Amino acid sequence: MAPRVSDHQSPLPVSEATGLALPPSSQAEDLRPRWTVLDSLLCGAFAGAIAKTVIAPLDRTKIIFQVSTNRFSAKEAFRLIYCSYMKDGLLSLWRGNSATMMRVMPYAAIQFCSHDQYKQLLGGYYGYQGKALPPFQRFLAGSLAGTTAAMLTYPLDMVRARMAVTAREMYSNIMHVFVRISQEEGVRTLYRGFTPTIMGVIPYAGITFFTYETLKKLHTEKTKRPQPYPLERLAFGACAGLIGQSASYPLDVVRRRMQTAGVTGWSYGTILGTMREIVAREGVVRGLYKGLSMNWIKGPIAVGISLSTFDITHSLLLKLHQMGYFAH
Repeated sequence: MAPRVSDHQSPLPVSEATGLALPPSSQAEDLRPRWTVLDSLLCGAFAGAIAKTVIAPLDRTKIIFQVSTNRFSAKEAFRLIYCSYMKDGLLSLWRGNSATMMRVMPYAAIQFCSHDQYKQLLGGYYGYQGKALPPFQRFLAGSLAGTTAAMLTYPLDMVRARMAVTAREMYSNIMHVFVRISQEEGVRTLYRGFTPTIMGVIPYAGITFFTYETLKKLHTEKTKRPQPYPLERLAFGACAGLIGQSASYPLDVVRRRMQTAGVTGWSYGTILGTMREIVAREGVVRGLYKGLSMNWIKGPIAVGISLSTFDITHSLLLKLHQMGYFAH
C-alpha cells in the first residue's frame, strides 16, 4: 500500500519531516482538531480500494503465475488475461476482488493511520518530536505500520489468494472460502504463509515509506517549493513502490505458494523448504522472481493512484470541515 505523510502534524511553516507546507499558526491550530483519526482511516481505505480495483486483472494474473510452475513472460501473461476474458467474461478478470476490497480497505486505512502514530511515538522516544526522523527511525515507522496492518488483515489475504487461483465452482463467495477452508483444512490454514508475509512486509513497508518521505524532503530542499506537483508526487510514489516491492518479492512468491498449497496439489511446510523446492524446480530468477516484471507495471500504477486519491480525498475532507459540513 502506498504511504502518504499527513501535511498537518508539524508546527513549523514547512515540515522538516515531510517537506510539506503548513498553514499559518492560527489556521493550523484551527485545522488540527478537524483532521481526525477517522478522516485518516476513511481516506486510506478509499485510496486503497480505488488503486487495487484498477490493477486487479494484472494482480490476479501475477498470482496465478506465482503459484504455478509455468514460465512467466509478458506474452503468456496477456494471453492468460485474454483467455480468461473469452472463456468466463470480463468480470472474471476481477474474480477475488471482493475479498481484496475486504482486505485492502482496512489494510490501507490501518497502515496510513498507524504510520502517523508510530512517527509520533518514535519522535518522542528518540527526542525528535516535531522534527524529521533519522533514516533508521523513518524506516522503522514504516515497517511497524505495515506489520500492524498485515497482522490484522491476514486471513482476508489468504481468502483473496484462494479465490484468485480457483474456479467459481470451487468457492462461490468469500464466506464459502472461510467455511470450506475451516472445515476441510482447519482454521490454522487461514494463517498459512503468515511468517513470510510479515518478513516481506517489514522491508517492503519500511523501504516504501522511507523512500517516499526522503524523495519529498529532497525535492523541497532542491526546488524550494513547499509541495510537489501531483505528477511529481506520483513519480515519488512509483519509485518508492518499485524499490520496496523488488526488495521483498521472493517472500511474496513464497507466501502465495504456501497460501494456495491446498488447491494446487503442492505441499509447502516451511519458508526455507518452499524456497528450496521452488529453486530446485524452476531456478532462482524464474522461480523466486516469477512475475516481477508485471509487478513493475502494476506497482507504480497502484501506488500512484493510491497517493493521488488519498491527496484528493484528504483535501476534500479538510474543505468540508472548514465549511462546517461535519461536526467536530
